[in-house]
Amino acid sequence: MAVKIRLRRMGAKRQPSYRVVVADSRYPRDGRFIEEIGFYDPTKSPSVIRIDNEKAQQWLKNGAQPTDTVRALLKKSGAIQ
Repeated sequence: MAVKIRLRRMGAKRQPSYRVVVADSRYPRDGRFIEEIGFYDPTKSPSVIRIDNEKAQQWLKNGAQPTDTVRALLKKSGAIQ
C-alpha cells in the first residue's frame, strides 16, 4: 500500500480550500482517506496553513510520501526542514 500525504479539495466553485490528508495513492483525489492532518486555505491573504506537525512527522516516519505541494506546506509549517 503506497501511502501519500496530499491535498483534498473542499469548498464551493471558485472558492477552494483544502484539507491535508493521508490516503492510499490508489484512491481518487477527493475519495477515501486514512486520516486528516491539516487544513490549507489559499484564498485568504496571507494564506492559512494549519497542520498537526506531530501527526505529519509520525506519518513521514512510517513511510508516507508527501506530494510536492504538501512538502512545501510542511516546510512552511515547520514539520520538515
